[in-house]
Amino acid sequence: MIRTLGVATMALAMVATAAAAPRTVHDFTFTSIDGGPLAMRDFAGRAVLVVNTASFCGFTRQYGDLQALWRDYRDRGLVVLGVPSNDFGQQEPGSAAEIKEFCEVNFEVDFPMTEKQQVVGDQAHPLFKYIVEQLGAQAAPRWNFHKYLVTPDGALTGAWPSRVSPTSPEILDAIEAALPE
Repeated sequence: MIRTLGVATMALAMVATAAAAPRTVHDFTFTSIDGGPLAMRDFAGRAVLVVNTASFCGFTRQYGDLQALWRDYRDRGLVVLGVPSNDFGQQEPGSAAEIKEFCEVNFEVDFPMTEKQQVVGDQAHPLFKYIVEQLGAQAAPRWNFHKYLVTPDGALTGAWPSRVSPTSPEILDAIEAALPE
């Protein structure tokens, strides 16, 4: 009887763990750059371009392209989500308020942003760990401004490295394909 209870307990634990495991990008939550909750499920039904960002990087000018995407596509169902990170070259040293001010003043950014996150390693935000689980180790950010496209149903559909501009034809084509009908 004890052995049966042990097996049953173990089976229940496995079911509970499986039920708690994230199934889509919508299962993750951040804290916004303003300090409030930012749940990915709030973007259900919209395509989302998730980008790890940094204020003092050679790719920082991509903020302008990200803002242009947000301006041009938000009414068609695209969300641009900036995730500031100091993981690469210590190029995002500022506080949330400093990051927000930098983005607003220099690039007129008004798309959603999270508070600063780790995006690689053991302490990476769970979404970035999930991305690696889903797409493989080659999909982990290698530098600032790595981009991930999420479909309206929360599936990962594309990943691009820093050197690929957010307004490149390959990203624009992927966004067009992912936009809600």
